[in-house]
Amino acid sequence: MRYYFVILLLVVVGVVGAAGFRGKMSRRPPLEVFADMKRQPKLRPQKPFAFFEDQRSSRLPVPGTIARGQRVEDLPVNTGYIPGTTNWVEANPVPVTAELVARGRERFAIFCAPCHSAIGDGNGISTQYGMSRAGNFHDPRIVRMTDGELFSIISTGKNLMPSYASQVPVQDRWAIIAYLRALQRARLGTIDEVPPELRDSLKP
Repeated sequence: MRYYFVILLLVVVGVVGAAGFRGKMSRRPPLEVFADMKRQPKLRPQKPFAFFEDQRSSRLPVPGTIARGQRVEDLPVNTGYIPGTTNWVEANPVPVTAELVARGRERFAIFCAPCHSAIGDGNGISTQYGMSRAGNFHDPRIVRMTDGELFSIISTGKNLMPSYASQVPVQDRWAIIAYLRALQRARLGTIDEVPPELRDSLKP
């Protein structure tokens, strides 16, 4: 036990002798056990940096980045609203591609067609089991709805229609809306809306 205290005393004396007391003034540079805590490799704003092709150290945010203080749930893609307002977004905020429409068609067949029918006229198979007729997507009232309002109806439900937020992810809701617009265009579109080079391929 005596040797333990002697060794501990020698260690304390050695550390104090090499590092000094905390807060003591000295002309010698301090010992830096972890130098990276004080001297970190970093880039100063607006300084050139040869690593990137454009030679700039300041970078644009990565696509999809959420700014600090901006809540994800406030984004139009998650609410259907224009941020800071009670107005619906007019058009689908998700890029409409052939893949998105195909996904929407698949999800529509699973979640929407049983009540609204495969063509969206509201006369789905559910009417054969005593359920009331669902909304007709080709009704001018629904055609005039914004994409944001349709998104909200899928998310929260309306009248006898329940919420599908737990069954249909956000991306799939917009996919369904994209396909729904395609259904409406197929039913209500005019020949003038078809590109001239494709008109001859239409069946009478």
